[in-house]
Amino acid sequence: MRPVDLVAFIEKLAQSSGEAILPFFRTGLNVTDKGREAGAFDPVTEADRAAETVIRRLIRATFPDHGIVGEEFDDHKPDAEHVWVVDPIDGTRAFLCGLPVWGTLIGLMKNGEAVLGAMNQPYTGELFVGGVGKAHLKGPRGMRELRTRAVGSLAEATLMTTDPRLFSAEEREGFTRVEQSVRLSRYGTDCYAYAMLAAGQVDLVIEAGLKPYDIVALIPIIEGAGGVISTWDGKSAANGGRILAAANKALHAAAMEKLHG
Repeated sequence: MRPVDLVAFIEKLAQSSGEAILPFFRTGLNVTDKGREAGAFDPVTEADRAAETVIRRLIRATFPDHGIVGEEFDDHKPDAEHVWVVDPIDGTRAFLCGLPVWGTLIGLMKNGEAVLGAMNQPYTGELFVGGVGKAHLKGPRGMRELRTRAVGSLAEATLMTTDPRLFSAEEREGFTRVEQSVRLSRYGTDCYAYAMLAAGQVDLVIEAGLKPYDIVALIPIIEGAGGVISTWDGKSAANGGRILAAANKALHAAAMEKLHG
């Protein structure tokens, strides 16, 4: 299958999942707390399950040999050559609060490498897609290429994270060193922060404790826009964990140095 066909397919997945999600947004929802036993609120809604069900159905009908790894249901052929990695609503807490900074993450892995990704925000009508060394945004203003900013130093940079309280004490120390070096920091945007980095609006995203379905889809978008994304120890971000995304190599290196003191 040609890359253009895969791009069209991932856009279809985004559109179909968005249609499943939007009827639930800013309405009364049944919420299940997956984190009750661990003592942390980890919500899942009807919208999460509805969207992932639609995505899985389309993938299995179109690519029966492909694997699927998603947040809400059991893995399907996770050792296949091609594996789709799905988070139906990344930012469920924001979703519950009616804030449009959540998104549907759909990524494609080939032999363990993230090769195609989409982040869809159906309420704002924005679809971010990356792969084959390119990234683009389809939105209310039409379609445009995504490029990260050419920020040369931490002192010029804008930093984002979902919530600094999610870091361990040691991780918080590293994050704080970076935060004290940048021009501006903002919290609370989940996957939307990475999309804004690719769009040239912010320059750094630092997170920890991520699962593969939280990040795989975002890797091709960041890299396709000219950015750099890795774990805090410089390895592939595809397995999740502690993640550093930057607008360019120089900024990535500067932030990495601060993270490690």
